[in-house]
Amino acid sequence: MKRVRCSVAMSLDGYIAGPKKEIDWILADPEIDFNELYASFDTVLMGRKTYEAMRQQGSENLMTGKEVYVFSRTLRPADCPGVTVSHDPKAVVEGLRAGEGKDIWLFGGGSLFRSLLKVDLVDSVEVALIPVLVGGGIPLLPKPASLTNLKLVRHRVYKKTGTVLLEYAVL
Repeated sequence: MKRVRCSVAMSLDGYIAGPKKEIDWILADPEIDFNELYASFDTVLMGRKTYEAMRQQGSENLMTGKEVYVFSRTLRPADCPGVTVSHDPKAVVEGLRAGEGKDIWLFGGGSLFRSLLKVDLVDSVEVALIPVLVGGGIPLLPKPASLTNLKLVRHRVYKKTGTVLLEYAVL
Protein backbone atom coordinates (compact mmCIF):
# COMPACT_ATOMS: atom_id res chain seq x y z
CA MET A 1 0.00 0.00 0.00
CA LYS A 2 1.24 3.47 -0.90
CA ARG A 3 1.71 5.90 1.97
CA VAL A 4 0.44 9.48 2.08
CA ARG A 5 3.22 11.66 3.47
CA CYS A 6 2.66 15.28 4.40
CA SER A 7 6.17 16.65 3.84
CA VAL A 8 6.53 20.39 4.39
CA ALA A 9 8.76 23.17 5.60
CA MET A 10 7.38 25.08 8.57
CA SER A 11 8.45 28.09 10.61
CA LEU A 12 9.08 27.66 14.32
CA ASP A 13 5.75 29.40 14.99
CA GLY A 14 3.80 26.92 12.85
CA TYR A 15 3.40 28.51 9.41
CA ILE A 16 4.01 26.97 5.98
CA ALA A 17 3.79 30.37 4.25
CA GLY A 18 3.92 33.95 5.45
CA PRO A 19 1.12 36.54 5.66
CA LYS A 20 1.43 37.34 1.94
CA LYS A 21 1.90 33.66 1.03
CA GLU A 22 5.66 34.23 0.85
CA ILE A 23 8.05 31.32 1.27
CA ASP A 24 11.34 33.17 0.84
CA TRP A 25 12.17 32.46 4.50
CA ILE A 26 12.52 28.73 3.79
CA LEU A 27 16.21 27.87 3.89
CA ALA A 28 17.64 25.48 1.31
CA ASP A 29 19.92 23.43 3.52
CA PRO A 30 22.86 22.00 1.54
CA GLU A 31 22.76 18.80 3.61
CA ILE A 32 19.18 17.94 2.65
CA ASP A 33 19.01 15.74 -0.44
CA PHE A 34 15.96 17.19 -2.18
CA ASN A 35 16.49 14.93 -5.20
CA GLU A 36 16.21 11.87 -2.97
CA LEU A 37 13.07 13.24 -1.33
CA TYR A 38 11.52 14.11 -4.70
CA ALA A 39 12.37 10.66 -6.10
CA SER A 40 10.52 8.91 -3.25
CA PHE A 41 7.15 10.09 -4.64
CA ASP A 42 5.30 9.31 -7.86
CA THR A 43 2.10 11.16 -6.97
CA VAL A 44 1.47 14.68 -5.66
CA LEU A 45 -1.66 16.00 -3.93
CA MET A 46 -2.42 19.68 -3.52
CA GLY A 47 -5.31 21.97 -2.84
CA ARG A 48 -6.58 24.65 -5.17
CA LYS A 49 -4.82 27.55 -3.43
CA THR A 50 -1.43 25.83 -3.60
CA TYR A 51 -1.97 24.94 -7.24
CA GLU A 52 -3.01 28.49 -8.14
CA ALA A 53 -0.01 29.94 -6.26
CA MET A 54 2.33 27.62 -8.18
CA ARG A 55 0.73 28.63 -11.49
CA GLN A 56 0.99 32.31 -10.62
CA GLN A 57 4.71 31.89 -9.89
CA GLY A 58 5.16 29.89 -13.09
CA SER A 59 6.35 26.87 -11.12
CA GLU A 60 3.58 24.37 -11.90
CA ASN A 61 6.07 22.37 -13.98
CA LEU A 62 8.15 21.57 -10.89
CA MET A 63 6.23 18.32 -10.58
CA THR A 64 7.37 16.92 -13.93
CA GLY A 65 7.22 13.15 -14.00
CA LYS A 66 4.66 12.96 -11.18
CA GLU A 67 0.94 12.31 -11.27
CA VAL A 68 -0.57 15.51 -9.87
CA TYR A 69 -4.02 15.73 -8.29
CA VAL A 70 -5.59 19.08 -7.44
CA PHE A 71 -8.63 19.14 -5.18
CA SER A 72 -11.12 21.90 -5.83
CA ARG A 73 -14.83 22.53 -6.10
CA THR A 74 -14.31 25.50 -8.43
CA LEU A 75 -11.50 24.67 -10.87
CA ARG A 76 -12.47 23.25 -14.24
CA PRO A 77 -10.34 20.33 -15.49
CA ALA A 78 -10.14 21.95 -18.94
CA ASP A 79 -8.37 24.95 -17.37
CA CYS A 80 -5.73 22.81 -15.64
CA PRO A 81 -3.66 20.94 -18.22
CA GLY A 82 -1.37 18.20 -16.98
CA VAL A 83 -3.16 17.63 -13.68
CA THR A 84 -6.21 15.72 -12.53
CA VAL A 85 -8.81 17.92 -10.87
CA SER A 86 -11.23 16.35 -8.42
CA HIS A 87 -13.68 17.51 -5.77
CA ASP A 88 -13.53 14.21 -3.83
CA PRO A 89 -10.16 13.80 -2.07
CA LYS A 90 -11.32 10.87 0.06
CA ALA A 91 -12.31 8.66 -2.89
CA VAL A 92 -9.27 9.63 -4.98
CA VAL A 93 -6.74 9.12 -2.19
CA GLU A 94 -8.27 5.80 -1.12
CA GLY A 95 -7.87 4.59 -4.71
CA LEU A 96 -4.32 5.89 -5.00
CA ARG A 97 -3.22 4.30 -1.71
CA ALA A 98 -4.48 0.91 -2.88
CA GLY A 99 -2.30 1.07 -6.00
CA GLU A 100 1.29 0.11 -6.59
CA GLY A 101 4.21 2.47 -6.75
CA LYS A 102 6.02 5.05 -4.70
CA ASP A 103 4.63 7.15 -1.90
CA ILE A 104 2.15 10.00 -2.29
CA TRP A 105 3.28 13.54 -1.44
CA LEU A 106 0.71 15.70 0.27
CA PHE A 107 2.48 18.78 -1.03
CA GLY A 108 0.35 21.71 -0.15
CA GLY A 109 -2.80 22.91 1.33
CA GLY A 110 -3.48 23.07 5.04
CA SER A 111 -7.18 22.55 4.41
CA LEU A 112 -6.49 19.45 2.33
CA PHE A 113 -4.15 18.18 5.07
CA ARG A 114 -6.90 18.73 7.67
CA SER A 115 -9.50 16.97 5.47
CA LEU A 116 -7.30 13.93 4.86
CA LEU A 117 -6.31 13.69 8.55
CA LYS A 118 -9.98 13.72 9.51
CA VAL A 119 -10.67 10.60 7.39
CA ASP A 120 -7.44 8.79 8.41
CA LEU A 121 -5.72 9.13 5.04
CA VAL A 122 -2.38 10.61 6.17
CA ASP A 123 0.31 8.13 7.17
CA SER A 124 3.13 10.46 8.18
CA VAL A 125 3.88 14.09 8.90
CA GLU A 126 7.40 15.18 7.96
CA VAL A 127 8.28 18.70 8.97
CA ALA A 128 11.47 20.58 8.19
CA LEU A 129 11.35 23.06 11.06
CA ILE A 130 13.00 26.27 9.88
CA PRO A 131 14.51 28.48 12.60
CA VAL A 132 12.48 31.60 11.86
CA LEU A 133 9.41 33.24 13.39
CA VAL A 134 7.11 34.37 10.59
CA GLY A 135 4.49 35.95 12.84
CA GLY A 136 1.45 34.95 10.79
CA GLY A 137 0.34 33.44 7.55
CA ILE A 138 -0.82 30.01 6.46
CA PRO A 139 -0.68 27.50 9.33
CA LEU A 140 0.35 23.89 8.89
CA LEU A 141 -3.04 22.81 10.20
CA PRO A 142 -5.87 25.35 9.99
CA LYS A 143 -8.65 25.50 12.56
CA PRO A 144 -10.86 23.76 13.38
CA ALA A 145 -8.93 20.51 13.51
CA SER A 146 -9.34 17.34 15.50
CA LEU A 147 -6.79 15.93 17.91
CA THR A 148 -4.39 13.63 16.05
CA ASN A 149 -1.84 11.51 17.88
CA LEU A 150 1.61 11.18 16.36
CA LYS A 151 4.68 9.07 17.12
CA LEU A 152 8.18 10.37 16.45
CA VAL A 153 9.97 7.93 14.13
CA ARG A 154 12.98 9.98 12.99
CA HIS A 155 14.69 13.27 13.61
CA ARG A 156 17.79 15.05 12.39
CA VAL A 157 19.40 18.39 13.08
CA TYR A 158 21.08 20.21 10.20
CA LYS A 159 23.75 22.27 11.95
CA LYS A 160 24.62 24.65 9.09
CA THR A 161 21.15 26.22 9.03
CA GLY A 162 19.64 25.03 12.31
CA THR A 163 16.82 23.27 10.46
CA VAL A 164 15.37 20.30 12.34
CA LEU A 165 13.72 17.46 10.41
CA LEU A 166 10.96 15.72 12.36
CA GLU A 167 9.15 12.68 11.00
CA TYR A 168 6.04 11.38 12.75
CA ALA A 169 3.80 8.40 12.08
CA VAL A 170 0.10 9.20 12.36
CA LEU A 171 -1.46 6.89 14.95
